[in-house]
Amino acid sequence: MAGSSTSPEGTGIRVRARRARMVAALAVVGGLTGTAAATPSFAAHEGAGTAPKQHRAAAYISPFTGLPARRNPVLAVKIDNHKDARPQTALEDADIVGVEKVEGGLGRLFAIYSSHYPETLGPVRSAREYNVEQMRMFQRPALAYSGARQAVVDKINKSPLHGVSHDDHPDAYERGGDHAPPHNLYGHPDRLLAKAPEASTASDIGFRFGAEPGGGTPTDERTVDYGSSATTFTWSPDEGRWLVSFDGEPAKGTSGKRLGGKTVIIQKTDMPPDSSGETPYIETVGSGEAVVLRDGKAFTTTWQRASATGDTTYTLPNGKRMPFDRGQVWLAYQQR
Repeated sequence: MAGSSTSPEGTGIRVRARRARMVAALAVVGGLTGTAAATPSFAAHEGAGTAPKQHRAAAYISPFTGLPARRNPVLAVKIDNHKDARPQTALEDADIVGVEKVEGGLGRLFAIYSSHYPETLGPVRSAREYNVEQMRMFQRPALAYSGARQAVVDKINKSPLHGVSHDDHPDAYERGGDHAPPHNLYGHPDRLLAKAPEASTASDIGFRFGAEPGGGTPTDERTVDYGSSATTFTWSPDEGRWLVSFDGEPAKGTSGKRLGGKTVIIQKTDMPPDSSGETPYIETVGSGEAVVLRDGKAFTTTWQRASATGDTTYTLPNGKRMPFDRGQVWLAYQQR
């Protein structure tokens, strides 16, 4: 190129400078959303550290966190929560983290990414039948998962969801880290989203954000117990958020950061057996009671979702929508 140095040293300097500008730009995006890039627990493939291209639309308020963000495609990921899969990678970077009951009274997680994409996330595990209806509240997101019953795979493939399974797209994943199989599969958001170029962008799912409402019951701690696993949310006045513990142990990411959210939703619903007769089918369409935790208090609300494509609303006894605190939201389903 005219006017440029052709020496190896000059080329190396220019490459390092470009990388520095890219890192600085990504840091600005992370700062807008209150997150930072996760540090993988293993060496990523060449190119895995490149963040997915984010839309260039003007900053807006995320419907998932209430914070300034970019309106990016939605990536939903099924995350392992077996004791041998902990600590997980990049849960702290998700907009929403969900806690779900699976067979045997165990728990599993899902994570929703849109405001910010980490370099690596996981461990990724299998999908369940109810995920199809559940994830339709995000319209047509990319759904990353590893394995499922054939009936579930068929249901995902016939749905508007953009399934990106490890079986069909192994190049979007890799195994690594300190966990033993099957708890060591990690996904790269840039590769996962490249497999779902038509994934829908973040839109209203029914969350509302604002100042703490009147009322509420002072609460230090709440636990959702599935029998063989338990998730506890403990209020931290110092951090101003609910710190998470799994099975009585403080939950941390591979980054060393303690997991926790500004708002916690404990949504009570029915969980009849799915078509396999073995796995709970978590009902996410319908209505029932939900306890919303924020600012060291518990608020009793009514949740309602009229259809698979409809919003889930949370309403106070006075008829007003329950405002969440701005930041990461945790959603835990509980048997009613």
